[in-house]
Amino acid sequence: MHQPAQREHSDQQRAKRLSRLLVCAAAVPVMLIAAGCSSDSGSGDGAGKETAGLGATTSADATAAPTVQAAAYKKLPEPCAVLSKKTLTELVPKGAKSGKEGTSSDVASRGSCSWTSLDNNGVKGSQFRWLNVSLLRFDSSQTQGEGDKLAAAYYAKQVQEAQAVTGAKNAKSAPVAGAGDEATAVRYDLKKKEGAFKQQTVVARVENVVVTIDYNGAGLAGEKTPSADTLTKAAEKAVKEAVAAVTSANGTGSDTGASPSSPSSSSPSKTASASPSPSATKKS
Repeated sequence: MHQPAQREHSDQQRAKRLSRLLVCAAAVPVMLIAAGCSSDSGSGDGAGKETAGLGATTSADATAAPTVQAAAYKKLPEPCAVLSKKTLTELVPKGAKSGKEGTSSDVASRGSCSWTSLDNNGVKGSQFRWLNVSLLRFDSSQTQGEGDKLAAAYYAKQVQEAQAVTGAKNAKSAPVAGAGDEATAVRYDLKKKEGAFKQQTVVARVENVVVTIDYNGAGLAGEKTPSADTLTKAAEKAVKEAVAAVTSANGTGSDTGASPSSPSSSSPSKTASASPSPSATKKS
C-alpha cells in the first residue's frame, strides 16, 4: 500500500519540477526581448544618428561658398560712340568719321573701336594719328570672385604691359584724376621705319569695367613730331569721356547692390586675351 503512494508522491514532485522548468524556459525569451528593447531605447544609437545627420547638414551649410557681390555694370556702350564728335575731331581730325568697330563674340562684355587720321601736306610731310578705345567688362561668379576685383587685376596687368613695351624710350607713368575708380597714363617714344612715334596708353577702371585708350601720333616725311604733352592730355580727355559713357549706359551705377549675377560664361583670362593689347599700337 505504501509503494503506490510513494510513486504517486514522486510523480507529483517530478511534475512540479517540470512545470517550474517550463515556466523558466518561457520567461527567458521574454527577458531577452525586454533586455533588447531596453538596450535599443537606452543606448541612444538612433538619436545619435539623427543628431549626427542634423549636425552634418548644419556643418555643410556653414561651409557653403559665401554669396558673391553682383557686378555693378551689366552692359557696355557702343564702342564707336563713346567719344563725342568734337573730341574725335581734335584727336583724329582726318578720321573722325572713319571709326572701325572691332569684332566681338559678346558685345555686352567686350568691344573696341579704332580711328586712323592722315593729314597729308604734300612735300611738307604729313601728320599721322591713330586712336583705339577698348572696353572690357567682368561679371561676378562663385568660382572667380567679384567683378570689380577681377577688373582691378586686369587693370593692373594692362598698366604693366604698357610700361613694358619692347623698344619704348623715355617712358613715363602718372595717375589720372577724374577717370573712374583708378586710372594711369603711360607714355613713351617708339621708333618705327615710318618715323618717330609718340605713344600714349591710358588705362582706367570704373567698377567692373576696364577702359583702355591707345593714342599715338607722328610727323612723317619731314613733318614736325607732335608734342607728347599735347597727345597725353588728349588721351586723358578721351578716357574720361569713355568712362562717363560706360556709367551712363548702366544708369549711373543704379544696379549696384542687386542680387548676385550668374557665373560668367567666360573666364577673365579669355576675355582679357580678346581685348586689344597696348602692344597692338606697334602696327600703327
